[in-house]
Amino acid sequence: MTLLLWVVTVFGFVPVQDTVSLQPVEVYAPALDRYAQGQKVVDFEVETLRAYSARSLGDLLQEKSPLFIRQYGAGMLASPSFRGTSAGHTAVFWNGLPINSPSLGQSDLSILPVEAMDRVQLQFGSAGALFGNEAIGGSLHLSSESDFGKGFQAALSQTVGSFGLFNTSFSGGFSSKESTLQGIETLRGLGKSFSAKTRLYRQFANNDFRYQDLAQAGTPEVREDHAQVEQIGLVQDMAWNLSTQDQLKAAFWWQKSDREIQPPMGSHTQDRQSDESIRAVLDYYRFGRHSTLNLKSGFIQDQQIFNGSLNQTRQFLLATDYDFSPGEDWNFKAGARATLVRGDLSTYSATDRRYEFYQSARWYAGEGLSVSLNLRQLAYPENFEPFLPSIGADWKFWENGKHQVLLKASLGKGFKVPTLNDRFWEPGGNPDLLHEESLNGEIGVSWEKKASFSWEQSLTYYRMQVDNWIIWLPMGSVWTPQNIREVKNQGIEYQGKAEWKTGRLEWAWMMGYTFSQALDLTTEPENPKQLPYTPEHQANGNLSATRDWISLNLSSFFVGQRSIGTGGARIMDAYQVWNAGLLFSKLHWGKTSFPLSFQVLNLLDKNYQVLYLRAMPGRSYQLNLTIHL
Repeated sequence: MTLLLWVVTVFGFVPVQDTVSLQPVEVYAPALDRYAQGQKVVDFEVETLRAYSARSLGDLLQEKSPLFIRQYGAGMLASPSFRGTSAGHTAVFWNGLPINSPSLGQSDLSILPVEAMDRVQLQFGSAGALFGNEAIGGSLHLSSESDFGKGFQAALSQTVGSFGLFNTSFSGGFSSKESTLQGIETLRGLGKSFSAKTRLYRQFANNDFRYQDLAQAGTPEVREDHAQVEQIGLVQDMAWNLSTQDQLKAAFWWQKSDREIQPPMGSHTQDRQSDESIRAVLDYYRFGRHSTLNLKSGFIQDQQIFNGSLNQTRQFLLATDYDFSPGEDWNFKAGARATLVRGDLSTYSATDRRYEFYQSARWYAGEGLSVSLNLRQLAYPENFEPFLPSIGADWKFWENGKHQVLLKASLGKGFKVPTLNDRFWEPGGNPDLLHEESLNGEIGVSWEKKASFSWEQSLTYYRMQVDNWIIWLPMGSVWTPQNIREVKNQGIEYQGKAEWKTGRLEWAWMMGYTFSQALDLTTEPENPKQLPYTPEHQANGNLSATRDWISLNLSSFFVGQRSIGTGGARIMDAYQVWNAGLLFSKLHWGKTSFPLSFQVLNLLDKNYQVLYLRAMPGRSYQLNLTIHL
């Protein structure tokens, strides 16, 4: 059925006119939410990414999103949790290339610096039909971008701070001024144009903070002496308009991280870990009349050395999709993706092949209603499974002058293929594991008002069930993964922001709150317990005041109680952390501008732990100077 629909979608319609438009002075990129009706999507503003440019993606998401980030210490492993799911239930993409480790099935957000990316988007809920493997709890989309029509640009940034923090970055780019890329009609007859952007960064921290050692009698204050982190990286982006209808984009990302692994309280281990990654992606776009063809190829190599033991994986990807509209009310997309994985780890070597076929349709039904249907079929060398459908709708059911109210609803399936470690690790790997499956539904409403006092508010209720959840359990003296857990997730997410003026002051306010139940139905279905390290309550907020070129902000994030193990016998305390910042945005000397910012993190010097016996730093300071040439 899926393959038949794919053929019909591609060949059953003839595109008749041009509707593809490119944003001014930007390289073309497909919209994340083009076929995601009914689903929640969060797109971080450029100013927010700049404020976190010297910090990690884990810091950004913990403090500014509804996600819970499981952190093992300052600069240590940080993994995301969407709506009570595990880190392996989050798909992570860079420029459309899936970058989760095929051996671990997740990404370490602590070694993904915000400096290396231009855009960060979050998609919530099961979206296997849209994005494939691992998109059960949600997906994280990172991208780097090149601009046309800007000429030469360069910037040098330096951040210094507490606990030996010393981060340096440089970015430089050039783009021709021949074309503004406002659309296909503008492209015709304008000839070739070129854009290139290079970023180099080095981030270093001793992380020699003081903390109370709860594992020692009397909980004395000690200094962390084994948590040093160093990371260097290079990001290169290029784009060419080969003709009036053809565009080629290339992106390359290399980075290397060396870390002393911070031991838990009471331990004196001296573990060391080195991570090195090479990521490359090449995209070709062909713009036709009312259509876009994309051909994508990608390569990823991840290498990790832990205490001298080498683990290495490689991924090769080929993909294509065709997006077009036969009329004003319909959009269609069909595509295929093939992935080859090779893993050479300390205890095994293995390969894996996956083939995916997907189709999407969007219908503008009128009266503010749009509906999308997505289908995806995963194919292994031996069988075709699972089949993944999803359907969603957006309905703008009330619009009156400055007010707009939108209702969203969706229903979809997700899945996760067992990782290489799950199947092949020696000893303990289980090659007979089933893939994890989920069914997710959500409904939400958003209210937007544009006036002197403007606001945006959204409220979402979601419900999800995950079957065949994989968990590693002891079988005698050997741990092995089993499909034994059944989990039911449900919750409420609220997000709001407002902007207004009082005299010469411009105010901006943001707040988010999440209530999340992730109940393990396996052991006690009549009295299920919350999954370990999954807070029921989580919130964050930010208030900023700007006058001319000076801005002051105060932000906070709250994480509720979490159980340490199954059964909820041991509970970790809730915590709330406050941060403050001051920005001078328009300092300049001639044509050179140099914004200056100062931040105080953990303003009230809160003593807290995200995970049990994993120390976190107290109050710290950061000073950043960026020079734009």
